[in-house]
Amino acid sequence: MILRQIAIDREKQPDAWYLEIPAIAQIAREPLRLTTGVTVIVGENGSGKSTFLEAVASSWRSRLPYAVNHWGAPGGSEDTDLYWAITFDAEHPRPGGGCFLRAEAMHQLFTTVDQRTPEQIFEGRLNERSHGESFLAFLAERDMERGLFILDEPEAALSFTSSLQLMAMLDAVVAAGSQVIMATHSPVLAAFPGATILEFGEDGVQQSDWNDLEMVGHWQRFLTDPRAYLRHLFQAK
Repeated sequence: MILRQIAIDREKQPDAWYLEIPAIAQIAREPLRLTTGVTVIVGENGSGKSTFLEAVASSWRSRLPYAVNHWGAPGGSEDTDLYWAITFDAEHPRPGGGCFLRAEAMHQLFTTVDQRTPEQIFEGRLNERSHGESFLAFLAERDMERGLFILDEPEAALSFTSSLQLMAMLDAVVAAGSQVIMATHSPVLAAFPGATILEFGEDGVQQSDWNDLEMVGHWQRFLTDPRAYLRHLFQAK
């Protein structure tokens, strides 16, 4: 495993705002062990998924043995607070492959990549394609180098079939020795075979099975009978 454990040193900022988030507070008490090639993080909006992943990505990038331009745009100032408290038990020296991708910052990242990468690498410029096409093209090029892939809600750019294509890509990079940590609201991506699923919520961090996830149950019921599922939201017509 490239990254075996993530811990948070609560002594760095004992009164920090992020310690009020149950999942992050739990990791500050009990370091998070990573035991599989793919770790999937799920949870409602506000549960701390993005805050945690952005801090992990920033901390990981700062410790790479050389400067890299593919690790995504930096997080906000609040996310930077948590970055200072993150510690790792990880492979050394750290492999420089992989990347950090978050949906809301893809345009900024791809603009930087377009400016610094010969067009033939991606057969054109990333920002001249759809978000989904750019996302998959970028990952397809990154899989040549072993490293840590951190993805924050990648489904925002992907159709159903593109989500399946992403899963196939991630399976290939893991088979080649890379590691993936992914936050998602997608039951498709959460179904990655062999992945450890961690649910962030009011009770902290809990390891879950796909069939037991609340979001999976919601989607199953909705797709079975959308009208019945929505009757509480809309007046009958």
